[in-house]
Amino acid sequence: MPKRVINRSSFAAEDRIAQNVALRTRRRVMWRFLPFLIFAYLLAYLDRANLSVAKLQMQGELGFTDQIVGFGAGVFFLGYFLLEIPGSLIVERWSARKWFARIMIGWGLVAGLTGLIGMPLIGTSWFTGLSTRHQFYLARFLLGAAEAGFFPGVIVFLSHWFRFEDRTRAKAWFMMTQPLAIVVGIPLSRWILENVHGYGLAGWRWVFILEGLPPIVVGVAALFYLTDRVHQARWLRPDEKQWLMAELAREESAKIAARRVRILDAFRDPQTALLIAVLFLVVTSNQGLLFFLPSITENLKGLSVAERTAMATAPYLFSIAGILLNGFWSSRTGDRRWHTAGPILATSAVLACLVLSSSNIALMIPLLCILGLTMQAWLPVFWTLPTIFLGQSAAAAAIGTINSFGNLGGFAGPYMFGYLRTATGHYKSGLWFITGCMLLSGLLATRIRVERLNKSNETT
Repeated sequence: MPKRVINRSSFAAEDRIAQNVALRTRRRVMWRFLPFLIFAYLLAYLDRANLSVAKLQMQGELGFTDQIVGFGAGVFFLGYFLLEIPGSLIVERWSARKWFARIMIGWGLVAGLTGLIGMPLIGTSWFTGLSTRHQFYLARFLLGAAEAGFFPGVIVFLSHWFRFEDRTRAKAWFMMTQPLAIVVGIPLSRWILENVHGYGLAGWRWVFILEGLPPIVVGVAALFYLTDRVHQARWLRPDEKQWLMAELAREESAKIAARRVRILDAFRDPQTALLIAVLFLVVTSNQGLLFFLPSITENLKGLSVAERTAMATAPYLFSIAGILLNGFWSSRTGDRRWHTAGPILATSAVLACLVLSSSNIALMIPLLCILGLTMQAWLPVFWTLPTIFLGQSAAAAAIGTINSFGNLGGFAGPYMFGYLRTATGHYKSGLWFITGCMLLSGLLATRIRVERLNKSNETT
């Protein structure tokens, strides 16, 4: 009998030690990577989205219509399209640290140079022979090409450091950077637009120049701060390394047994095509709204500049809460399909209400807040899906493919919204278009087939 007591207490002690190692490792990894990646993605999204504010002055100085700006906003995603798949595979097979550094330094330089379009210095050298409009298109294309590979690369990188049970939660923290960049970026860009006019340059030029500098610094820092793989982490203790490598190896062995690790497996799986369609439609809707929401609120008479800016940023403030809540809730329940489809369908309903109440400011404000709560809540759950049914190079290829083709909606959304605005003279037709895209995306998302996780296997 005493032996049994000793054995039981010994097992209990070992279990407590193992739990302590697991908790310590997960916390250490989270605090090591997530703050850095969140800040880097915030800068990326800021440089992508600041056009929505800069256009308020740029259109007048350069003579651009909404259709030209919408096309330029969309051209970004054509450049983005080119390196998405190679970028995710580079992170899987080579080095996330070096690849992220290349990306951040490159996009910082191109973002800053965008502020110089239409000037003699650029017109006679970098963009020789191009009109101002085509300089703008080329600058946006190059920005997309420079940034390509960062987002899918981070998704792959997180799978190298976080177990499946922790991945949705980690991605929720990372994804909330998108709305955070708008909440921080729109007021910051607006302040630069209105207050910085040095060296004879208009405020919109300084928006691009000043917001292009930080990514260069962070890109250099990435070379020294990030670690590619667990076995290279000098900042982890030996028992922490051993625990994390064992957990990740167990997860990968299950995917290898299911024969879902080759690159071709990503293209053969019908789920990949379905996820591309879902992402394409939702990005079409979100990007169309992103680039023209400041212009829509700008047309609201009787509101001050501060009030119009607040209305343009309010949805994205609520988006932060929506992303975190939906990501954590999905982590607890183990459900992935309805935590993807539900927020998308809810967004289409809110958008329809928003169009119908567009003349009533009292109704628009709460509707914009509800819109923000749902419009990006699907993100962390959606991007967990490829790593559920695929592993290693197959998962990297799927993530790159889905993000590459899906983000072509970033071209379609702003271009169609701008075209409809120019053709009809009002924003309602564009809003109905993105409402339809969101509804169709949500309906397709209900067809996603993913096994429900056992709640007991989730770490809460």
